[in-house]
Amino acid sequence: MGYRSILLIATFLLAGILAPAQGFLREDDLDKKTLKLYEEAKGHLNAVRLEEARSALEKTLQKAPDFLDARLMYADLLLQLKQYEQAEAAFKQAIALAPDYAPLAYYFLAQAEFEQGKYGEAAANAGRYLSSGKARGNRQGEAARLQANAAFAAEAVENPVPFEPQSLGPNINTARPEYLPSISADGQALVYTTRVQPNNEDIYISYFQEGAWQPGQPLDELNTPYNESSPSISANGKAMVFASNARNNNFDLYYSRLERGRWSKPERLPAPVNTDAWESQPSLSADGSELYFASNRSGGQGQSDIWMSRMTGSGTWSQPENLGAKINTPLNEQAPFIHPDGQTLYFMSKGHPGMGQYDLFLSRRQPDGSWGEPQNLGYPINTPNNEGAMAVSLDGRTAYFDTDRFGPTARNQEMGNADLFAFQLPPAARPLPCTYVKARVRDAETLRPLLAEADFIRLRSQASHLRAKTDAEGSFLAVLPLGEDYALNISKEGYFFHSENFALSQAASQGEPFVLDVRLVPIPLPAAPTAEKPVILKNVFFETGSAALRPESLAELGRLKALLEENPALKIQINGHTDNVGKEEDNLILSEARAKAVYDYLLGQGIAPGRLRFQGFGPNRPIASNDTPEGRQQNRRTEFQPLQ
Repeated sequence: MGYRSILLIATFLLAGILAPAQGFLREDDLDKKTLKLYEEAKGHLNAVRLEEARSALEKTLQKAPDFLDARLMYADLLLQLKQYEQAEAAFKQAIALAPDYAPLAYYFLAQAEFEQGKYGEAAANAGRYLSSGKARGNRQGEAARLQANAAFAAEAVENPVPFEPQSLGPNINTARPEYLPSISADGQALVYTTRVQPNNEDIYISYFQEGAWQPGQPLDELNTPYNESSPSISANGKAMVFASNARNNNFDLYYSRLERGRWSKPERLPAPVNTDAWESQPSLSADGSELYFASNRSGGQGQSDIWMSRMTGSGTWSQPENLGAKINTPLNEQAPFIHPDGQTLYFMSKGHPGMGQYDLFLSRRQPDGSWGEPQNLGYPINTPNNEGAMAVSLDGRTAYFDTDRFGPTARNQEMGNADLFAFQLPPAARPLPCTYVKARVRDAETLRPLLAEADFIRLRSQASHLRAKTDAEGSFLAVLPLGEDYALNISKEGYFFHSENFALSQAASQGEPFVLDVRLVPIPLPAAPTAEKPVILKNVFFETGSAALRPESLAELGRLKALLEENPALKIQINGHTDNVGKEEDNLILSEARAKAVYDYLLGQGIAPGRLRFQGFGPNRPIASNDTPEGRQQNRRTEFQPLQ
């Protein structure tokens, strides 16, 4: 609470909420010496000479202990001096003399109690002021907020959540402040802000190697003599959005890519993302389709709000949308972090019920796309202090955040004392766990990297989950939230596509990520020999013991149809295979029926019959052992191979 610009008694009078005083001393009733002391006290307060005002008020009250206005003024002065215990006692003395004389005193008493952690008492006294009928304007809103915070804090302290923060260690935390962390999906790269001078912020990066974070290094390609801060690293660790005030001394958002081991020259994001207002603290979604950030631009709910822009089909960012009154309040919301699950948003807020200052919250995206009611992460993750920005690991268990609660005491106080810590999130505060697919795509013959496209499909809905392109090294990384089954199709013009299946609908934990070495086979010329290895259709599914195609097969079959349309000279044979369970004759019949089902589908899509053949091989061409369930599953497959 800052110093008041006018006297407490003047505040009471201007608000028109003083009850008529009966049986108490007025200024007219004071003797000349006492009146002089009181006038001195008011003069000192107007000049913000608080200790002198305190001395004068104490002398006044010694001479006139029933002078209620002076007693209220003295209690308020103690509150301004942050002597909360004494202020509480002084307000209680004044209220005891005349409970209905100045209802605003209950609000100030609630402030003194809240600062001491007496949350139940603070909620009750804030409620007394609100129910007095004298609460007006901004003061009414402040009192209501205090009451909500106190009620929440009382409950939270009685029901603490698990919280055992661990410092990220001396390779990250230094005598300078470190804050605003962001981490790559594989957990190997951590970027953060360091205040290298009192008025200069730089971006640093550290890599997790051999079980520890390595010494943080400045990103010289991004840092300037101006401020660079709040980096958000992409899921694959190869792109970054951050804030800088290098242009017109106003914070805007910038973008850079990691290309052949170096970060590219930062590009300022154009309008409508950046404006003449303050834009900072970005968070890039794992699929790169959404950009969240904090801004005080016009059109929001309050001071600093959280906004979101979407990547359009043309590769530009859309007009940012305010996340609305459910997330944003008349006070500040900052530091958004959208988890790779795409459904859980973490952020800092002063406006939602909490422990009093900035608290950490989460909100979950609802089925209709709206955001759910914010959930406070609880005590002691949140405290009466300001809690800093937070990022959460891919598996949803580990949170990284900045705080000044646990850092070493030997600090440069001029620059602050924030450090980076990690802790295990309580289960109720965790996002949907995710895993990732990291792949390298190469030519099967030359082994050179390929610029290829990767398309992930949610099998149940047949909707696209994300599309990615390989980089110059032929690599990509994609995040897959658990709870869905996914198909992956990797394609490049002039090559047979490659497919993978990720059955994650029943997965309860992250497990090992998927690392793929994909070698695309060039499509042979019409006169060329048949490729040695057929292409397995890993996302073609049949009903159990049947040749009936399941709906989840449509995306893969559509890709096969497109391949044939793009290569009109290509002829293929569809092969069906089974495991060795059951009679060989029955398996041969089933495998041929399944191959024919794919053949019939392609005919129905307009592919000429002269370009297609089919054959069933039953269990006679296994690619894995039939002694394990996993091996038998691999052997139950459908594939195609080119024909001369």
